[in-house]
Amino acid sequence: MLSTYRRVLRVPGAAAFTGAAVVARLPMSMTGLGIVLLVTQASGSYAHAGRVSATYVLATALASIPLARLVDRLGQRRVLLPAAVASGVALLTMVLGVRLEWSSPLVYLAAFVAGGLMPNFGSAVRTRWTHALDGDTDRRRLDTAFAWEAVMDEVVFVVSPTVATVLAATASPSVTVVASVAALLLGATWLHTQRSTEPPASAGDIDLGDLGRLPWRTLGPLSLTGTLLGVAFGGCEVATVALADEQDKPLAAGVILAVWSLGSLLAGLVTGALTLRRSAATRVRLGLLALAVASLPTPFLGDSLALTAFFLLFVGAGIAPTMIASVSWVESLVPRARLNEALAVYTTGVVAGVAPGAALSGAVVDAQGARSSYGVLVVGLFLAVLLGLVTREGPRVRETASMETR
Repeated sequence: MLSTYRRVLRVPGAAAFTGAAVVARLPMSMTGLGIVLLVTQASGSYAHAGRVSATYVLATALASIPLARLVDRLGQRRVLLPAAVASGVALLTMVLGVRLEWSSPLVYLAAFVAGGLMPNFGSAVRTRWTHALDGDTDRRRLDTAFAWEAVMDEVVFVVSPTVATVLAATASPSVTVVASVAALLLGATWLHTQRSTEPPASAGDIDLGDLGRLPWRTLGPLSLTGTLLGVAFGGCEVATVALADEQDKPLAAGVILAVWSLGSLLAGLVTGALTLRRSAATRVRLGLLALAVASLPTPFLGDSLALTAFFLLFVGAGIAPTMIASVSWVESLVPRARLNEALAVYTTGVVAGVAPGAALSGAVVDAQGARSSYGVLVVGLFLAVLLGLVTREGPRVRETASMETR
């Protein structure tokens, strides 16, 4: 397994750009959780906290595709760092607004601006991998690279919730959000300095139609499947924080969410080392089904934090393989010149679901308690299974696109 990943990481510049992207992605889960903890402490309402977090995430979803298109056309160096700086300033403004008890519209506005300008470093680093391995005759190396990035996503989701809850408990939730801003700016600056591995930008005067068409008949439903995953993930995060808070063990939320991500991390490592013979579409459908089945017990575990962590470990084990297959499916369908945009469409689908998932789970917590809110996880995953089954596989265009760009 280690030798498989070692061969990929020996690609010139790969270790540096994937490391920078890991740091830049720390705010992915740290910021949302930090907002929930911050607003809950200030207002006492999980529903209100869920709405502020949802505003941030929804803005990210709405703006990420135009921002990714801009990255494709102008290049990563000209877009990612300026956007990260602006997003960081807006996040700090939101923290100040919550602490000084500004009116809600101003807090929501700051959260919206912060989310709207948050760059999608996951799409950016996967586009760098595709560029770095352009011309490689062994498709398995790119699949391994995508698996590596899925594992790095899970490293982020293991580290971030734990760090977020520890900082919130030992210092304050404000420190959690400030730390996420620091990670964002450090990672974005580090990636900004790496010019040799940056994918070439498309000329600004090229019409989007000349760059190849996006396969919306497949990409659209697949992205909606990702949205339902996001609903499930956002609901699970809020439910877990609320469950730990109900039992006066706030630090347990970070541990449980870390265990959840650990399951995904381990499954992702194994997936990247395997020779996968099934199509990406088949792997997505099987992964969604495994996730849904594993989630079934979560609303019925009573007050047990240990059992919650145990079952979420198995739910997590389905996440990385499903996401790896989804990214491979998208990558095989689109022209190289629009890959960053297409990946952003899918990941935006996932992000867009987190907002309503968090808000819905928060409402259920306030009305019926934390344990019942795990129903959002279960329902979201089973709806994703149904949509995945009817999504058409679509034609592969990766080989043609690669030849056109050489």
